[in-house]
Amino acid sequence: MSVIVHAPVGGPSFLKRMLRSPSAAAGLVVVAVILLAALLAPVIAPYDPNLQETANRLMPPTSAHWFGTDAFGRDILSRLIYGARPTLLLVLVVVLLMAPLGIVVGILAGFFGGLTERLLMRVTDIVMSFPRLLLAFAFVAIMGPGLINGALALALTSWPAYARQARVETAALRCSDYLAAAEMVGIKGVRLLWGHILPLVLPSAIIRLALDLSGIILAAAGLGFLGLGVRPPTAEWGSMVSEGTQVIFDQWWVAAVPGLAIFITSFAFNLLADGLRDILDPRHD
Repeated sequence: MSVIVHAPVGGPSFLKRMLRSPSAAAGLVVVAVILLAALLAPVIAPYDPNLQETANRLMPPTSAHWFGTDAFGRDILSRLIYGARPTLLLVLVVVLLMAPLGIVVGILAGFFGGLTERLLMRVTDIVMSFPRLLLAFAFVAIMGPGLINGALALALTSWPAYARQARVETAALRCSDYLAAAEMVGIKGVRLLWGHILPLVLPSAIIRLALDLSGIILAAAGLGFLGLGVRPPTAEWGSMVSEGTQVIFDQWWVAAVPGLAIFITSFAFNLLADGLRDILDPRHD
């Protein structure tokens, strides 16, 4: 039985292939700039993001305030830079919870089959039957608003797609000559799952994860927009858009600037995912 072997992840050769891909390189540069800005926010932000100056409220973009000010006189550029922190942190927590959970469930279901597969896949089907964003909103409404609660809500509703994908790939590998040869030399149990199945399942999961990152950012912004994300006065892109909608016809920049940041970040992750798909999946060569 033939098994599709994905390109290896990591190492200098992998980085070179990414830089040779126009979409991957462009997405990587934009994401790196956003990450760097978030890490260096105290250094590069021109003002305190929570400093209120009512005398300067709703000012248009000027040389003093490049992106203007909001309804409380706070500098939008400073809040935009600091707002990347909770957004990216939420995405990181979701990624660390969502993908590993889905991959583990899928590998166990695909490898053991039988009753184990039926039980795990029925749980997966139940979670998938609910609209993801609405289910996440319900979780946050129950647990209360906050960064960690929002991340948990998104992670607990987003793992089934990874489980189903990993199950299909593991089930195909289970009957392959590759695993039969590994078992013949005494490789079994956790060692077989960790050392031989996971490396073959991981590349496609990374591609899916990269494609899902833009959706996770939009979902995180949606939580902030509805007041279910980080609590005020902490800067967060979704809550900034929500505040700007109240004055969008007269002071459009208050909502447009964070909205543009969400768009650029999501687009950058989509470019990065497109490049990763070309690099890791030989079917797209």
